[in-house]
Amino acid sequence: MTAFSLAAFGFPEVHADGRPVKLALRKGLALLVYLGEAKGAVARDVMATQLWPEADRETGLARLRRLLHRIELALGEPVFETDRTSMRWSPAVELTLDTHLFESACDRGAFEEACQIYRSDFLAGFSPEDAPEFDDWAFFRREALRGRLVHALERLVQDKNAAGDHVAAITHARRLVELDPLSEVYGRHLIRSLLLSGDRSAAERHHAALTQRLRDELDVAPEAETEALMSPAAAPPAVPTTRYVKGSGVHLAYQTYGSGSLDILVMPGFVSHLERAWEHPASRKFLASLMKLGRLIVFDRRGIGLSDRVGSAPDIDVTAEDIGTVLQAAESRRVVLFGASECGPACVKFAVDEPRRVAGLILFGALAKGCWAEDYPHALRARQYDAWSKHLVTQWGGPVGIEAFAPSLAEDPQARAWWAGLLRAASSPGGISAVLGAFRDADVRHLLPQITAPTLVLHRRGDKAVRIAAGRDVASRIPGARFVELDGDDHWFFAGDQQPVLEAIGRFTEEMKR
Repeated sequence: MTAFSLAAFGFPEVHADGRPVKLALRKGLALLVYLGEAKGAVARDVMATQLWPEADRETGLARLRRLLHRIELALGEPVFETDRTSMRWSPAVELTLDTHLFESACDRGAFEEACQIYRSDFLAGFSPEDAPEFDDWAFFRREALRGRLVHALERLVQDKNAAGDHVAAITHARRLVELDPLSEVYGRHLIRSLLLSGDRSAAERHHAALTQRLRDELDVAPEAETEALMSPAAAPPAVPTTRYVKGSGVHLAYQTYGSGSLDILVMPGFVSHLERAWEHPASRKFLASLMKLGRLIVFDRRGIGLSDRVGSAPDIDVTAEDIGTVLQAAESRRVVLFGASECGPACVKFAVDEPRRVAGLILFGALAKGCWAEDYPHALRARQYDAWSKHLVTQWGGPVGIEAFAPSLAEDPQARAWWAGLLRAASSPGGISAVLGAFRDADVRHLLPQITAPTLVLHRRGDKAVRIAAGRDVASRIPGARFVELDGDDHWFFAGDQQPVLEAIGRFTEEMKR
């Protein structure tokens, strides 16, 4: 049997026993890639709709039968296993797909191998024409793979610099900058690597180029941390070092900073990125303020940010388990959990499961149930939630949602660029769609009465993302919980007026220390 390989990074190519096969059928190439990605049977109706959405069912299926025949003629042998309703690559065919090799390398931590395989974006420059559903599928798959590439490159920059191989780190950092030229995090990766290699003149050139791009595109100056790389004497407190711990087969990225008798673990919401969180001035100021209250612990959930990308959404049970893994790695004994928005339920779950490890619980802008029910009118109805989720996913990569999440920052070009970059770095459209779907079905109302830790519930009155009634409901269900209504419209805890938030947290944590 002939060994076939599909190259889907870039314009798709087919090889048989190492020799290129000329297949002048765009829809044929699309079909081969789609079936290869599926790793199993695909319904004939689904495939026909993907390739001929304008055709009626019988016409589409007839075209599909003819296409299968033409492909096998071009390949010189039967490669499909079909029945009346489905089709697949034949299990007898030896098939290799470069996207699968890339993901396998990422899963094994072989990041250099993975980055070599990723020669271009998924199906870059390719479309089967008049097949918008296929194009949508390709877009989401492209973004998911691109997200894994970013994660791999960031790990390589860190690892190579730590090993003293600054030349290799520079190569990977340059690729990161090419992916997102306006990211100061990626720009600092390159500047720092160049400085570590001793090439200060190149670092200065890149710093100047980054400064010019920020001015031209966003009309802003570089962050103080970026400037400090070139002026060490003026350096602000360093960003914490990112570390990794393995739990349940997944590497979780986390940071600790500061010291004190009390630990504060911060979970910011449905997306996060440990290093990009320090990039925005307001976010950095808030986190630095928390350090004055205790040792700060932050981490990216599995599938998000710098933690390993996985094929399933991190639900409440899994996230609660990951909290325990990170706390153990950080050698934490007494922790105050700060769960914002969608991460509130996971913190609730951990507080109930591990009451001895939780000194206190703070919930900010959180809700107990993902969507509306007759006995829970505080959230969006399922169809409204799905429409909102779809809008978020289709606009992913831009500053989508900032008007609702942070009205006070919505007109700030620097904040908009930072949010858009954080979304791209934190997840892909397909990945975040699964996360949002898991939260829609979440419900921790039954757990709230079981919380024994002192609890503080904070919510802004004008929160446009989560109604304040949801916060009141959460507080009413937790024995002895303290509810504090705050002025403002921002859902992000660091946006708007931080001082009332920090003062409430300060009073609460001070009681924990007594």
